[in-house]
Amino acid sequence: MTVLAHLSDLHLDGGERNAARAARVVRYLAGLPLPVDAVLVTGDLADHGEPGEYAEVAELLAGLPYPVFHCPGNHDRRPAYRSVLLGEAESAGPVDRTGHAAGAVFAMCDSSIPGSGAGHLADETLEWLDGVLTEEAGRPAFVAFHHPPVVLHHPLLDEIRQHEARRLAEVIARHPDVVALFCGHAHTPAVSTFAGRPLVVAPGVVSTLSLPWEPGGDAGWADGGPLDHDRPPALAFHVVDEERRLTTHFRLCP
Repeated sequence: MTVLAHLSDLHLDGGERNAARAARVVRYLAGLPLPVDAVLVTGDLADHGEPGEYAEVAELLAGLPYPVFHCPGNHDRRPAYRSVLLGEAESAGPVDRTGHAAGAVFAMCDSSIPGSGAGHLADETLEWLDGVLTEEAGRPAFVAFHHPPVVLHHPLLDEIRQHEARRLAEVIARHPDVVALFCGHAHTPAVSTFAGRPLVVAPGVVSTLSLPWEPGGDAGWADGGPLDHDRPPALAFHVVDEERRLTTHFRLCP
């Protein structure tokens, strides 16, 4: 059995509020009586993509005694993300990375479009992903990115989802070892399917999206948006059994 913790949308900005919410999640995970096999963070680690924000992210994630794999979101900026979090030379190209834990491979894809809130997987990312899944054939594989590749039925969110997702579906269809796909961006826990596999959207650590049929869910971005900043931060736990069946639990963090 493999157990994964899945976080998203920390939006660390140098301020006390967002830092305190993210620290609650890390403290909760660090205090688990049994370890998880890995922690996935699916984007928007920083709020403005500044180097100082990534230094804050690095210090926060260093408090986790587990392997941590992450990918950028639309609020992240590739040059500072690379230089501060990855220790690499600054570059504007997609930040795609592979991780390994518990006998599985984690393909952390960059779905961000610099300067845009919407998402898209570049051709080079799709080629990279296809190559990783081919090279790692036989291992359970998990594919993660920031932007959901499906409609989640909130009009404001769906405008800035991952577009042209058919290209990704074609890659996934070629690789039966892909157990599930994970993402963030929505600031609301959600479960769907994509290319015949489970697709799980992590809750947002910094805030929660109010759905159109909930109070505040019909607010436009100009009116402050449909984000609820008072609900407690949350995360997802993914459990994968010997038959590669995925079960997901969502938890609020005290």
